[in-house]
Amino acid sequence: MKSKRVISVSLGSSRRNHRAVIDLFGCRISIERLGVDGDKKRFNQILRELDGSVDAIGLGGVDLFLRAGRYQYLIKEVAHLIQGVHRTPIVDGGILKQCWEREVPSRLVKQFGLELSGKTALCMSGMDRYGLAEGLEKVGCQLLIADMPFALGIPIALRRLRTLRLLSVLMMPILRRLPLDVLYPTGVKQERRRTRFPVYFERADIISGDFHYINRFRPPTLSGKMIITNTLTAQDVEELRSAGARILVTTTPEIGGRSFGANVLEAIFIAILEKPPEEITGEEYITLMKDFDLQPRVIFL
Repeated sequence: MKSKRVISVSLGSSRRNHRAVIDLFGCRISIERLGVDGDKKRFNQILRELDGSVDAIGLGGVDLFLRAGRYQYLIKEVAHLIQGVHRTPIVDGGILKQCWEREVPSRLVKQFGLELSGKTALCMSGMDRYGLAEGLEKVGCQLLIADMPFALGIPIALRRLRTLRLLSVLMMPILRRLPLDVLYPTGVKQERRRTRFPVYFERADIISGDFHYINRFRPPTLSGKMIITNTLTAQDVEELRSAGARILVTTTPEIGGRSFGANVLEAIFIAILEKPPEEITGEEYITLMKDFDLQPRVIFL
């Protein structure tokens, strides 16, 4: 049996580090998550040390690109952080999120019997989870796209994806140059809660997006809400249960006792296929998800 080693290096908390070993398609894959507590110098140092010694690297707690539909812009500071890595492929999970998460809402309806049509879905960041927003819209959800409130502090939520696409063309060339700490909570900031715009949470039946983003800005109570997210530990699940959330959906399955991020799954697939990331299409990722029978995880809290 072939052996593969995949590591996700995250700007997030080291307290969330985890290891697991799985068997897929005749490969034994060692998976590890390493957090650096927001230390960008250490982040780059670890990436350089791993270069050439592992089969694929996932970027956690950060995206390499801002994406909305077919538009994508390289984030300047992240490009700087991965400098010096030339031999091992690096992925941020963005392609897998775009293609796989688009299918998740319809799977929740068809395979799990969840009623989504007519529900109001708060999308914490449409640029980060554009595929998921598309999927929610397709099954009949009314969207509240909250990039402007939560990323920029502007109290205007969008209701149509085409408006987000238009604004993305205008905003992404500017946003890509902002410091990472403005775009996304890193290090200890991931563990600090600062309730922002609670009215959007109150209006929503479904809250979707990155868990750290949800957890940082959410109100203390999430009574009756459905949460669609990813990268949760067992403690995170218990916190959502205590807050009153009704249903938890992770868009990727449980591996070794927790749901890993899309960057980890994408890195696993890169390692198995032994192809450069730029040569792998979204359709190939979908085929692998189906071949491995990797499904969303649904927990009734």
